[in-house]
Amino acid sequence: MGGQALALACELIARASVTPDDAGCQPLLAQRLEQAGFRCEHLRFGEVDNLWAVHGDDGPTLVLLGHTDVVPPGPREAWASDPFVPEVRDGVLYGRGAADMKGSVAAFVVAAEQFAHAHPAHPGRIAILLTSDEEGDAIDGVRKVAEAFHARGERMDWCVTGEPSSKAVLGDLLRVGRRGSLSATLTVRGVQGHVAYPEKARNPIHLALPALAALTARRWDEGYETFPPTSLQVSNIHAGTGANNVIPGELQVLFNLRYNPTWTASQLEHECEAILQAHALDYSVHWHRSGEPFYTPEGPLRAAAREVLAGFAGAMPEESTGGGTSDARFIAPLGTQCIEIGPVNASIHKVDEHVRVADLQALPSLYLALIERMLLARSV
Repeated sequence: MGGQALALACELIARASVTPDDAGCQPLLAQRLEQAGFRCEHLRFGEVDNLWAVHGDDGPTLVLLGHTDVVPPGPREAWASDPFVPEVRDGVLYGRGAADMKGSVAAFVVAAEQFAHAHPAHPGRIAILLTSDEEGDAIDGVRKVAEAFHARGERMDWCVTGEPSSKAVLGDLLRVGRRGSLSATLTVRGVQGHVAYPEKARNPIHLALPALAALTARRWDEGYETFPPTSLQVSNIHAGTGANNVIPGELQVLFNLRYNPTWTASQLEHECEAILQAHALDYSVHWHRSGEPFYTPEGPLRAAAREVLAGFAGAMPEESTGGGTSDARFIAPLGTQCIEIGPVNASIHKVDEHVRVADLQALPSLYLALIERMLLARSV
């Protein structure tokens, strides 16, 4: 299986599928999966391609969730080799998407093919869900698919996302949840004027600073289960005309909250605006909800994943809710237990992104072991 995963990963990397262009990745995978007996459904929303492939007729459903899109490579001259020409050097596969996450997708497909071949009449269903919109706005990808699946009552009991989660050794970390992400674009209005006549102006920077200090100094909570405390980070502040003798008429601030299940997005919006209003600001704020937090408590999926990963890493994995967000945030609200397992993430989104060939060759066996434990060793 390992050799098949490497070959398939190389085929995928060679397709420059920068969001939202799938560049033919999903048709390639659908053809393979259909030959293995999967029923494939292509779901296109806007400019985004999504693929839903299922093997089995009914019963508990295990979903392997991934994406075929990648981030732009940046200056190609900065790479040691072309980012869209896969190259193996010293036991390492280089190319955009090698770790995030064409390597995992290739391993998913190979493992699913092997499972379907070995157990053609298996209980339950094994499914693969892929999108070309994970690295972008994530509007017409899994978010839209989840809405469609909810409307038609599609069953998804367990979900394994192939995001690169390992830290140093394949299988050393098991992601059991993710924080929510809430972004704000805050505009504070003042009155423009000459710096020599401040009494004739209202400086929005001066007016906003106490409120920003209150927002950033607040201790939102003490954490939740394995989640760290909620964090608010200012990412950009902009004002002024570029001249040092003009009081600006407007200030724009971008900030983001990464939050745990103590909060909902609407609650945080209300709390932030209460602080802004307490400082009597003339303001407007645009909120963008990237996704609510999710958490998979102890249960059969976590137990099976822990057992499988311990066998590959040589020790029990760390169980974490850290990191950014993933498409599992759209699946979890359907009542699905979600975890994330994938290769080492040290090089993702970087120049010379890579994955160890040995890890890539081991991934199909890891995913296959988890599929077998959930569908064959259980009766639900």
